[in-house]
Amino acid sequence: MPTRKRKSEEDTKSGVSPALVKIRAPPVGGGIEGTLSTGGITSQYFTKEREVRLGEEFFDQPCVNLAKAFLGKVLARRRPDGTVLKGRVVETEAYLGGEDRASHSAGGRRTERNAAMFMKPGTVYVYQIYGIYLCMNVSSQGEGAAVLLRSLEPLQGQEAMRDLRGVRRRVGSRPLKEKELCNGPSKLCQALDIPRDFDRRDLATDPEVWLEQDFHWPEGERNPQDVVSTARIGIESHGEWATKPLRFYLRGHPCVSVVDKQVERKAVAPPSQQEATEHNATTQNKDPTT
Repeated sequence: MPTRKRKSEEDTKSGVSPALVKIRAPPVGGGIEGTLSTGGITSQYFTKEREVRLGEEFFDQPCVNLAKAFLGKVLARRRPDGTVLKGRVVETEAYLGGEDRASHSAGGRRTERNAAMFMKPGTVYVYQIYGIYLCMNVSSQGEGAAVLLRSLEPLQGQEAMRDLRGVRRRVGSRPLKEKELCNGPSKLCQALDIPRDFDRRDLATDPEVWLEQDFHWPEGERNPQDVVSTARIGIESHGEWATKPLRFYLRGHPCVSVVDKQVERKAVAPPSQQEATEHNATTQNKDPTT
């Protein structure tokens, strides 16, 4: 069905956007850095003047490139009451469409459900899993290709996020740690109040959800080893596509949903150590995500 595009609107209303983690030197013990205040955690890196919304040109790139480019960017959501929730993207997955058997659009399959995957780059694709949970994706270049947003680092509106997450939790459950608010695709949709009807919206122009540049982690200062490439989660039944390294996350970040320690060790070890790591992993038959 056709999509009505909303009028583009610059969004700088939300005030200070805090930075919680220094990507290249994560705090010892996996904690989250910052200065607590009555307004949450604040930082010199995110000021009202420096917030920049990313437009169509950012999303108009191949799926794998876009999945990596999302890392470090800030997803913002304005709620009906005017409050703005924000989180830094720390984990994504690329779904290439076509021959990618794990993609909803595998083999060029088009349905009412996945129509957003075939729309212009930057189109939001929201789908339901298990009948109750939602996942948010964004289309890229490529027929039926899209990026799954898998985990965020909470930056702004943490108390509101905690309340939103609490709706589906049992009474008396322990309080969620800040790093647990958005560390999963459905969790981030709950925490940022992303509804099903955001499907087919334009992330480049929509007034209620958008993406911002992250000046805390400038493009020119990135180290390739900051990004871990590994297998996607929950697609074990899709043959060779289950093991392709199409999940990307920020190394050492406490908000990543599933850490692949084996891949991380191989990425930093000298060749001789890599061989020993592979041998130990094979003989001990360890789960690389534990």
